[in-house]
Amino acid sequence: MAPVTEDQVELVRRLVASIPAGRVATYGDIASAAKLSSPRIVGWIMRTDSSDLPWHRVITASGRPAAHLVTRQLELLRAEGVLAKDGRVSLAQARHEF
Repeated sequence: MAPVTEDQVELVRRLVASIPAGRVATYGDIASAAKLSSPRIVGWIMRTDSSDLPWHRVITASGRPAAHLVTRQLELLRAEGVLAKDGRVSLAQARHEF
C-alpha cells in the first residue's frame, strides 16, 4: 500500500466525522469521496486513528460491520435507529451521500 499522507488521514477523519447519526457510509464511499485508490486505505486509517470518531457508522460494501466489531457496532447503530437484518444494514435506506 502506498504511504498515506497526513492530509489524506485528516480528510478521511473529516468525512467520517461528517456522517450524521442514523446514517452509514462504506469504506469505498469514503475512499471515493477522499479520492483514495482503495477502500483498504480507509480501513487502515480507521484502525489506527478513529477512536474519537463515529467509527461505527463505517461499514463494508456488503452492509456488514467489520467482523471483529460486529456486536458493538450493531449496538451503536441500533441506538441511532439503524437496524440490521441478519447482521446486515440496508445501504438503500441508511447510506449517507457525501
